[in-house]
Amino acid sequence: MGSFKIKGGHRLKGEITPQGAKNEALQILAGVLLTNEDVVVENIPNILDVNRMIQLLGGLGVSVNQLNEDTYRFNATNVDLEYLHTEEFRKKGASLRGSIMIVGPLVARFGKGYIPSPGGDKIGRRRLDTHFQGLEALGAKFEFLREEKFFKVTSNNGLTGTKMLLDEASVTGTANIVMAAVLAKGRTEIYNAACEPYIQQLCRMLNSMGANISGIGSNLLIIEGVEKLHGTTHRLLPDMIEIGSFIALAAITASEITIKNCSISELGIIPTIFRRLGVKFEFRGDDIYIPVNEHYEIESFIDGSMMTISDAPWPGLTPDLLSVILVMCTQAKGNVLIHQKMFESRLFFVDNLIDMGAQIILCDPHRASVMGLDRRIALRGTRMSSPDIRAGVALLIAALSADGTSIINNIEQIDRGYQNIEGRLKAIGAHIERIN
Repeated sequence: MGSFKIKGGHRLKGEITPQGAKNEALQILAGVLLTNEDVVVENIPNILDVNRMIQLLGGLGVSVNQLNEDTYRFNATNVDLEYLHTEEFRKKGASLRGSIMIVGPLVARFGKGYIPSPGGDKIGRRRLDTHFQGLEALGAKFEFLREEKFFKVTSNNGLTGTKMLLDEASVTGTANIVMAAVLAKGRTEIYNAACEPYIQQLCRMLNSMGANISGIGSNLLIIEGVEKLHGTTHRLLPDMIEIGSFIALAAITASEITIKNCSISELGIIPTIFRRLGVKFEFRGDDIYIPVNEHYEIESFIDGSMMTISDAPWPGLTPDLLSVILVMCTQAKGNVLIHQKMFESRLFFVDNLIDMGAQIILCDPHRASVMGLDRRIALRGTRMSSPDIRAGVALLIAALSADGTSIINNIEQIDRGYQNIEGRLKAIGAHIERIN
């Protein structure tokens, strides 16, 4: 596995463009299985997780044609269901957590869908019950082959619409159920549905293919099933996690950066959170301009108590940004409590930051108290390893702000979610190189 060698302490300057949204891409790519007509997807990021999903579709018999750097045409006319029984499918499916989302389209269109227990980040328990409970409510039969660690969903007589209340507003669970319900007979109502922009994008794409989904953007989705979907062209949103990461990077390194083409209207509460943490920036059309923030001061609540930043289902703050926000706060003025509610292991990477000189108390697996240094003491370079995608890029941001040289190992984790990150950062002045 490769590593990044980073010489920190340098200010950056210039423009950087976010990639297409990883989390949207995985849903949209699963959705191409719902039709036998061409689906063109634009702004696809060239990252490991997305490339693995494209390879998985190719193995299933989907025709994949790359039209240009970020645009692909897919055609799922000749899907090979026997591929679901192969060792190759088992390995590829198990390597990617997003592979779970092929089950809904497969059972809706072909009556069966298998998937090995999927992989992904090691960030604690991430149960799949919502996916399968929703599919069972639509009339599918679910089996977990425990010894083989394989999930099997079948529907001999087709799916039938129903009313359901999801036990959690799971984004991937909602996506899977929506993709199954669009081809079910009759009306489906999904209450407590996730309503993230990426779910909204999926629903808009499906409607452009002939689906009948209403309530988009709310937590109650109503789906009138149709017999067949047709092809379409869809463009992915820019990745909001990258946008937030670049804001944090600009702040902690006191850099002047413009983030291009951000789809600001889709960012929700993210800009507000960064403003609460004292970061100055402005919107220029659809770009975000961050001037040099020599200092940024964390607000207190109205009653004077310490600011708490926590994750929540949309329209709350996405948990994927808490890691980079925590790193940024190490050089803010003031104190903040970072409360990671949704995953119990995502804060363990702070041991690396403490080794770099950050003042952090890890209260428990979900909470970390950060005492900002207000640039009085810089972080210091060190050797560390990326435990997951988001912690990996957070450590990368910390290293870019630190005095001295840092080595980050296991950067495949970063490559899973960030396209050519070292090349794009070099273009704005970062001292970073990939080494073996």
